[in-house]
Parts: sequence; C-alpha cells; structure tokens
Amino acid sequence: MKRTRDSSDGASQAHSVWQPGEIKPAPGESQSPLAPGLYLTATPIGHARDIGLRALDVLRGCDAIAAEDTRVTSKLLAIHGISRPLSAYNDHNAARERPRLLARLGNGARIALVSDAGTPLVSDPGYKLVREAVARGIAVHAVPGASAALAALSLSGLPTDRFLFAGFLPPKSAARRTVLEELKPLRATLVFFEAPHRLAECLMDMASVLGAREAAVARELTKLHEQCRRGSLAALARDYAQAQPPRGEITLVVGPPGAAAPDMARADSLLDKALAFMPVRAAAELVAEATGLSRHALYQRALERKPGS
Repeated sequence: MKRTRDSSDGASQAHSVWQPGEIKPAPGESQSPLAPGLYLTATPIGHARDIGLRALDVLRGCDAIAAEDTRVTSKLLAIHGISRPLSAYNDHNAARERPRLLARLGNGARIALVSDAGTPLVSDPGYKLVREAVARGIAVHAVPGASAALAALSLSGLPTDRFLFAGFLPPKSAARRTVLEELKPLRATLVFFEAPHRLAECLMDMASVLGAREAAVARELTKLHEQCRRGSLAALARDYAQAQPPRGEITLVVGPPGAAAPDMARADSLLDKALAFMPVRAAAELVAEATGLSRHALYQRALERKPGS
C-alpha cells in the first residue's frame, strides 16, 4: 500500500492508495460486532504471525472459543493478547459438547471453532457440528487461513491443478496398502498426513503399491526447522529407512501416475476385426472412438494391416 500526500486543503494528509488486485476492507469492518453463528477459524500451523487479521477479529469478538486442545489455543491467544471463554471440543468429548454448543448457537451466540493448527475440519473435529448447525439454520462462517496440506502441496513442486487430500492412512501395512490400491488409478496429486514413526514404512508401501512416482516429504512447515525433501518414492523410502524417525508434523505429497502407454495390441486386434467388413477410414474412426487413440495414427496402422495392402 502506497502513501501519498494531499495538500488540497492547505494541510498535508496521508491517504491510502490501493493497488489493482488488492481488496479494500469496508470502512470500520474490523470494528463491526460479529453476527451470530459458528466461525470456523483457521490458526497458524507453526508460525504465530501466520494468523489472519479477520481471524484475530473473530477471536476477539466472539462469545466463546471451542478448541481442539485448550492448552495449545491458550498459548496462541496469549501471544496476541486475547482473553475469551475457552472450552474443549475434540473427538473425546464431542458427543457431550456438541448439544451444548448448538444450544448456545441457537440462542444467538457467536462461537469460534479452532483446531490445534491450521483449518478446522481438515483431519480435525467439527464435521458433525457443522452439519447439525446447518440443519438447524444456524449461520456458519469460514475464516480461512493456514493449511498444512496446501502449504506442502505448493512447496512440493508437483502438479497442483488436480489433487486429493486423503488425510491419515491406516497404521497397519495391510490396511494401508488396500487404501493405496484404491487411490492408485486417480490421476491427481495425493496429499497425506503421517506420523513420524510410521513415515519409513508408509513410504515403502507407497513405493510398492503406487510404483515409480515423484514425492515430497514436508516437515515442520513454517517452523524454525522447516524441511521439504523431494525425490522418488523409492529413494525417499530408502533414505528414511536408514535414518532415525524425523521429528515434527509430517505432510506427504505424492505425484500423479505417469501417462499410461497406449494399448496398441488391443487397438490392432480391434482394427483387424473392423477391417474385415469396413473401409480403412471407417475402421480407424471406429477404433479411435473406442480407445481414445489418435485417428491419424490408427488410420496409418489400418493401411498397413488391411488385407492385401
């Protein structure tokens, strides 16, 4: 944001000039009282200064904060000088706490839901609370911010145009391989969370099931010891198997499968069958529609395979 000086009234005044692409907040927006509802508020995944300005407004202006771990959230609030009523909402007490939160929301309360780090509901509690709030007509607001999955994806150097966040894989190898087999055909970059002590075994299973793919292991994102190691699944599996388990939060990013080689044997078989009763061009077009292969390439092959050619 640039600062300019305007002396049209005889006095120097500073005015904000917003550049193209910047979003100008509404006047007094941060001072406006929060509307009633549930606020899904993203918090930093490591660096405390990664919290958004709107998230700070919500945390200061809400009636209460429901946190996955009150100890973690208390530290964040202390850093930013915020003091609000704080209660736990996690997998262990959700069945008991959810009706209480919904009752307060139904009476017009403004409640912020936060996870230990990152965006709520992304491998964190909150899905059932949101569904029930929506079903009751309670307003639900997203306050976006940090996300380990997106941070790792952007750092990985792997394709970002299509990706799937798959969360945590099963801890046992057999179940893990079953899930990986289900994900194997997807032509998308895959993003996982993993525990440090299971990383080497997980990479081995990935290399075995998914085959030769590029991957990245992102660790301690936005923290002092942030690290992103890139390489093939096989190479990463070998490296981590020979070292002590790494420390910190792990996000795994695995590239999509390579382009499959065209099944020319099947194409030739279809061409031979079609050429027995069809002209070359018509046979090539029919097989192209059935296989997705190039009409021109199939026409050339059909010319070579036409009986008597």
